[in-house]
Amino acid sequence: MIKEMKIPSPGESITEVEIATWLVENGDYVSVDQPIAEVDSDKATLELPAEFAGTIELLVEEGETVQVGQVVCKIDTSAEAPEGAGEPAATPAEEEKETPKTAEAPKKAETPKEQSTAIPENATPLAKEMMKQNNISGKGLQGSGAGGRITKADVEAYIAGGFDASFAQGWGGTREENREKMSMLRRKVAQRLVSVKNETAMLTTFNEIDMSTVMAVRSKYKEKFRETHGVNLGFMSFFTKACTEALRLFPAVNAYIDGNEMVMHDYADIGIAVSSPKGLMVPVLRNAEQMSLAEIEAEIKRLAVKARDGKIAIEDMTGGTFTITNGGVFGSMLSTPIINPPQSAILGMHNIVERPIAVNGKVEIRPVMYVALSYDHRIIDGKESVSFLYKVKEMIENPVRLIFGSKEPEEVLLGL
Repeated sequence: MIKEMKIPSPGESITEVEIATWLVENGDYVSVDQPIAEVDSDKATLELPAEFAGTIELLVEEGETVQVGQVVCKIDTSAEAPEGAGEPAATPAEEEKETPKTAEAPKKAETPKEQSTAIPENATPLAKEMMKQNNISGKGLQGSGAGGRITKADVEAYIAGGFDASFAQGWGGTREENREKMSMLRRKVAQRLVSVKNETAMLTTFNEIDMSTVMAVRSKYKEKFRETHGVNLGFMSFFTKACTEALRLFPAVNAYIDGNEMVMHDYADIGIAVSSPKGLMVPVLRNAEQMSLAEIEAEIKRLAVKARDGKIAIEDMTGGTFTITNGGVFGSMLSTPIINPPQSAILGMHNIVERPIAVNGKVEIRPVMYVALSYDHRIIDGKESVSFLYKVKEMIENPVRLIFGSKEPEEVLLGL
């Protein structure tokens, strides 16, 4: 019997999807619940499992946009399963055991490109290391040392003089162009980002944070933290906790505009921007204000792994009230993050660099992070945005405040 498979609804308000990749071919035998395709919506990539067992016939091409409910393939359930179908595949160890050993294959001949980019043996160890770091070939590099030996000074002079185009790594030099269709997810992200710039009064305020205290706490307890909780202690949990406390004090930063009304939240669902093979995604930590540092780290890890593996669900990325993005992991010094609608603010973290700062009238070298808060000026005033960011700075520079809220321990003791 021929059974039709239709595209199920991935979520509310989604009417069409794109067939990103077929995981099977025409005529393949598929089992029930076997993933047969990867489907891109404007929010996430989902797997399409087979609803029946049998021989499959594909009706649409990869990259084609289809409507929810549209028939995309047919499965002949009367087809018999091929011999061995459903049996577990042999493990690599079993294959090695069963496969007779053959004579060792000759080593692959070195290609001309490999020969041309090989680092010469007559370079000093320091010169070799510099050449390796800068992807420099020995071709055309003249040594000034004894017997024509290439020294560090020779490599520095070569770098100062500019690279020969023939040494460029990873370029074909053909002057050809290649066009790739944007995924549905990427197109939707592009539309949302443009709409934010056009429809909000977005402003950004900046501050700097002395990270020395929180780095000392992390360094002192990170091993014990990992042994106790099974997760690493990162900076994101400190910032998430600081933001939830600051959001309590400045609720407008945690709100959004709906028509002529401001919608306030008595909870903090914090979106954490993560990079994935499919692009930028923002999974949400639900009720982050009630989480401990260990719970925050565990939940971030769980969601990041799902995003990396392409298994994150739409439910994981909807309903956030505030977002944190960390460009510092890629080396960013400073940026102006774009608000994630319909939210009204986003915090941008950046890299930590040792910088001279004034401490008690003296100049000291401290690890400093620049932070940025982009916000919608229609709902958040400048005083609130600056005060919010300063409160985050205070709590990171004095992590004890994360335990006692925005107050000093002495103020809690005195009931102030």
